[in-house]
Amino acid sequence: MNWRRIWAMNLRQLFVLRRSFARVTDLFYWPLLDLFFFGFLSVYLGRREGAPMIAGLLLSALILWDIFFRVQQGISVSFLMELWTRNFVNLFVTPVTVTEFLVAMMVWGVVKILITATLLTTLALLLYGFNLFTLGLSLVPFVIGLIIFGWAVGTVITAIILRYGQAAETLAWSLAFLFQPFGAVFFPLSVYPQWLIGVLLLMPLPHIFEGMRAVLAGQPLPLHHLGWAFLLDAIYLLVAWAFFGYMFTLARQRGLLLKAQE
Repeated sequence: MNWRRIWAMNLRQLFVLRRSFARVTDLFYWPLLDLFFFGFLSVYLGRREGAPMIAGLLLSALILWDIFFRVQQGISVSFLMELWTRNFVNLFVTPVTVTEFLVAMMVWGVVKILITATLLTTLALLLYGFNLFTLGLSLVPFVIGLIIFGWAVGTVITAIILRYGQAAETLAWSLAFLFQPFGAVFFPLSVYPQWLIGVLLLMPLPHIFEGMRAVLAGQPLPLHHLGWAFLLDAIYLLVAWAFFGYMFTLARQRGLLLKAQE
């Protein structure tokens, strides 16, 4: 891989972001709306039920969920931007490889979430007195696990759009929310039917959010959940890369690279 080309692709994204009001709005508007809604709701529930820990649980889940969602979007929406500006084919006229393109999109996803997560964490502290960093070093593996799974989901969405064109672009905003009710994001695994829990544990999200709740409850870091989360992350990411490579080859053979921009 040539890191100068990867840096150049991300530098272009930064220039476009700086001059695009729509992209800046998307970067801040929805995360802030979620923070205000869940923040004030959690404060209300905490006072009503006499359980102030509810606020910490909901806000932690919200910020960590937004990390996953924004990383996924950083890949899939950045790819759509290349299609909308009819720049996708131009990229591959240059020496840029498929691997470099994927890595550049992954790095851009992390850059976006660094911006959004910093804003959310700061406002959560100022508005609700909640400090996400009370998780300590336990926060690091949770965030890494979410980033890797976000990469995997974003890569799969990008591959589907590459194959089926902009008709599938709605997946960039909607597919991630399919994981939310089944990822034990805002509630524990114990609320699900017993037969469904075994299926849900095949995803990294329940392991990560169950681990987060355990740490917030004052329990030791659940290494078994982290181990399963990283193992599943590695499997899904490898499958996603293979799937993208297959779809890219198929699109190139069938002449779909140009049609994807139409």
